[in-house]
This record gives sequence, C-alpha cells and structure tokens, in this order.
Amino acid sequence: MMTDSADVSMVGTIPLPADDTIDAGAVAAWMKGHMPDIDGPVALSKFKGGQSNPTYRVDAGGKSYVLRRQPFGKLLPSAHAVDREYRLIAGLYPTGFPVPAPFGLCEDPDVIGSMFYVMEMVQGRSLWDGALPGMTPPERRAHYDAMVDTLAALHNTDHVAAGLGEYGRPGNYFERQIVRWTKQYRASETEHMPAMESLIEWLPATLPEQTRTSIVHGDYRIDNMIFAADAPKVIAVLDWELSTLGDPLADIAYFLMNWVTEPEGRSGVMGLDGPESGIPTVEEVVARYCAATGRDGLPNLNWYFSYSLFRLAGIVQGIKKRIVDGTASSAQAAKMAERVGPLSTAAWDFAKRAGA
Repeated sequence: MMTDSADVSMVGTIPLPADDTIDAGAVAAWMKGHMPDIDGPVALSKFKGGQSNPTYRVDAGGKSYVLRRQPFGKLLPSAHAVDREYRLIAGLYPTGFPVPAPFGLCEDPDVIGSMFYVMEMVQGRSLWDGALPGMTPPERRAHYDAMVDTLAALHNTDHVAAGLGEYGRPGNYFERQIVRWTKQYRASETEHMPAMESLIEWLPATLPEQTRTSIVHGDYRIDNMIFAADAPKVIAVLDWELSTLGDPLADIAYFLMNWVTEPEGRSGVMGLDGPESGIPTVEEVVARYCAATGRDGLPNLNWYFSYSLFRLAGIVQGIKKRIVDGTASSAQAAKMAERVGPLSTAAWDFAKRAGA
C-alpha cells in the first residue's frame, strides 16, 4: 500500500481555503429560499479531491449536501458546464440509475460568482486505489463486477425516455470530441508538443464507425463512484461534467485503460489482474460487459486508448493553464499538470500500435 495514500490526500474535506471566495452567506440564503427543509445555520467545507469543478460539503439543518460550482476565473468554451451536469443527474435519478438526488440548480452567476447546483451527499465508501488493498480476491472481483454492471446499466438506459434525447449532438461522437478537445488544447496551450500535433492530425483521419448511441459518462473510473458501506455495490456515480450522448465504446475503452496503466495508487491495475488478486482480466471484463449490453465483442482497442489519452492530455493541459493563470481549484493540480507530456507520448504510442 502507498505511504502517500490517495485516501489521505484526496478523501474528505478541508476548511475553506483563504483564497476561496465562495460566499457561505449567499449559499445559505439561496438554499433556504429554494429548499424548504433547510433550517438553521449553514456551514461549508471543501472536498479535497478533484481539479475541475470545485466541490463543497454543505451542512445545514442536521443534514449534509454537496454543492458543485464552476471554477473561479476565465473558463474555456463549453467547459465546466454544471448546468448540463445537473440536467443529466435530474434525468437519470428517476430511472433508478445510481446518482445523487438533485435538489436545485442556480443559474444566476450573481449569487456566488458562478452557476452552481446542490445535490444529495451519498454516504458510502470512496475508493481511489484500483488495486483495492486490504480486500480479499472475492471482494475485489465483486467490486469490479459491480463497476462493469453499473456501466452496462448506464449504456442500456433509455436516454430518450429519461428526457435526455437532446443531451448530445448528432453525428460521430469521436469526431465531435476530437474537434472539441483540439480546440480546448489550443485554447490552453503553453508549449509545443510534437506528439499532440501528430495526434491532432492522425485521430480525425482514422475515425472508427459508430454503431450505437447511449449516455456516455466520459470519466468512468473507480474514484468517481460511491460504494455501499457494507457491500460491493455502486450506490452513486459522480462527476458527470464530461457526459453527453455518444459512443458507449468510449466509456468501456476508458475503463479498460486501467489495465494498461501502471499501478500508481489510483485506477491503474496493469499486471495486477488474475485469480491471485481477484481483479478480473481484460477478457473477463469485456465478456461481462458484452453479455450485459448484447454485444458479440469489442473492436481492437488501441485506437480508443490513443483517443482516451489524447483527451486526458487535453484536460490536463487545461489544468496546467489554470495554474499559470492562478485559478486551479485543487492542491493536487500542480502535480497533475506535469502529466501532459507523458500522456501525449503514451497516446501516440497507442496510435502507432493502431497503425499510425
């Protein structure tokens, strides 16, 4: 087990940092005006984890809630759309898919300086290390099976019936995403990276055919889930900022990236799978997912791995730019920003395996 565990650095809350200008009084006034059950004082603290949308614990009236807002400072186009995130949660919640209960969206930026929303704080276990240290092999297997089954359930959800038929644009998902992340990367570019330039040219020229459309989470990994306190069950999927309608292969390929990522105390489990650990192999994950979604298999994943890493590099470049601008929202951001170069190199390595 790591000595610098993510459980220590990423789980739990801290007092509001001195440079965090969120107005607790304004939050309290809004909640009392829009959530009738709120009574008494309102206290805010900030969750440690994450670099994207700042996330707060709100204690009010003997209950706890979660508030997510846009970051401070200038935002890139289409980034940090907490209103979309809220719309997705509000659409999924009535279907029974595990998301927190939505309590309200504030689209008036004058209240605290940006849009924000309030949702249920789901009580359970947050797991950051995909190796699942301290668990038995059967426990690890059960947790991974739960993650695969939950992803399949998302992709099987009737998004039109959930009121989310217009949640994404028509056309090839990967084509849209590559255009989006190329623009985001260019808008936050801080230095020339040859691997990124190669990917920006190669990926749109080699697009795979899209055969299905579903809700795509966009960041489906172990630390974006809450597990039941006493069972291998996913009781909430969190962080829907990158969600849209698109190709479900994007999600399953992104999840399978963990099996080609070195164990780093986060989601990477390369070399850790098999009967001794209980972590299923890639083949077992694919078989379980395909059985649940009615597929007869998955295509070669190297293109999808290349795309996933390219997109991650674009996301991390945005974090790096916010550090330069002084608006990054987490103490973990600086460490994360160092990964842009290695991510782009790894993405190009998978591109070469895919025939680039």
